[in-house]
Amino acid sequence: MGTVAFGLMAETVGDPGKFNIILFLGLLGALVYVVTIAGGSRAYGNWATTKLKSRRSAQLATSALGVIIFVDDYFNCLTVGTVMKPVTDKYQIPRAKLAYIIDSTAAPICIIAPISSWAAAVGSTLYETGAFQNELSAFMSTIPYNLYALLSILMVIILSITNLDFGPMARVEKQALETGDLGALDTELEEKVLMDGKGTIWDLIIPIGALIIFSVLSMLQNGGYWSGEGLTLSAAFGNCDASAALVMGAFWALVVTFLLFIPRKLIDFKTFMGGIGEGIKTMVPAYIILTLAWTIGALCQDLLGTGLFIGELVKASNIPVGLIPAMIFLVSALLSFSIGTAWGTFGIFIPIVVMISQYTSPELMVVTLSATLAGSVFGDHCSPISDTTILSSTGAGCDHIQHVSTQMLYAIVVAACSFVGYLVAGLTYGNLILTWITSIGLLIVSLIVFHRISKSRINRLNYSTPD
Repeated sequence: MGTVAFGLMAETVGDPGKFNIILFLGLLGALVYVVTIAGGSRAYGNWATTKLKSRRSAQLATSALGVIIFVDDYFNCLTVGTVMKPVTDKYQIPRAKLAYIIDSTAAPICIIAPISSWAAAVGSTLYETGAFQNELSAFMSTIPYNLYALLSILMVIILSITNLDFGPMARVEKQALETGDLGALDTELEEKVLMDGKGTIWDLIIPIGALIIFSVLSMLQNGGYWSGEGLTLSAAFGNCDASAALVMGAFWALVVTFLLFIPRKLIDFKTFMGGIGEGIKTMVPAYIILTLAWTIGALCQDLLGTGLFIGELVKASNIPVGLIPAMIFLVSALLSFSIGTAWGTFGIFIPIVVMISQYTSPELMVVTLSATLAGSVFGDHCSPISDTTILSSTGAGCDHIQHVSTQMLYAIVVAACSFVGYLVAGLTYGNLILTWITSIGLLIVSLIVFHRISKSRINRLNYSTPD
């Protein structure tokens, strides 16, 4: 079994898409490191705190940036963390909270953005079923019913405004405010590099801007937008190899950074090249966790056949028509959590859902497809072996297990509200207004109740004095 696992690990890492993600992580780590030692991150943090006057505005700004960067979830996780860490640190927002905001505006926003790597993956899966004339239109129709993704984003906004935190997240919030311990990894390294460098805010904005621009241009070029075939923007994004495009974007951003820093003698050539090596080294824990997560996911999906087994159970069951969306959401959520991938989950379930809906309830096909995508996002959002969960903790500089444990209860609350919403949608044959009134109302009530239950316990904790 060990030989098989190691063989599968080598095969997984050798996959071009996954290898490109490792390359992208290394290049991004290098970019972040040289920008930091040049003083760009510190300068941006100092500037941002003059514009963002409170913890609330810092959290809302982080959420907004996460929503804006909708093209790819990997890109989202690492870019938002890089840009916003100096700001959230200034206001003593724990890294676990930053990781939660990043994670909740990564996969959830990508799954509802028509121009994204996720939309392309869903669209291609829908096309392969042969049930839709226009897969983009089919994808767009699922967006209003993607309860988990939309409620996750809404919950981040509500928590940022109201501070209705509860559970493990409330504990780390209290600890951060009372002791200044943000739960950051490599604190000594961050303090060291932030002491050096005389960079300005532009020494962060230009490299990150170059990363965004070159990544998007690479996606369009990779997807054949300028090939003369008359492809639309959405079609080009759908055809592109996002991981390869991100590698090119990060490479050219590093070139721009070199040309920006070296002629101005902000840092010398030796320091720049040494910073590249040090930046790549900072990503080693992420490499290890990602490799193990990919291997576990491949073991469950390819060798154990977890997805196919669950899919056959769903097909063989005699679930009442009105309960199908809720049941599909629940099963796809459990599967995506266990194998750590949304793409693998909806790749398995979309053909099954289309087949079931065609024979039982064509009028509920859109709702059921939305439930499939929503359940898939749940696992990608909070599974400890999900790549976006890992990248969110990496981007925030947060302990991975702490990120998973503090986020889990929040994700479960949103999932429970989504499950009830799909019950309503199924039983009312897709009544969107009633579905959303029920889901949002239940979410708000849940937040208030859990906050009040948790508040008395949290208030008894005292982190300001040693045990």
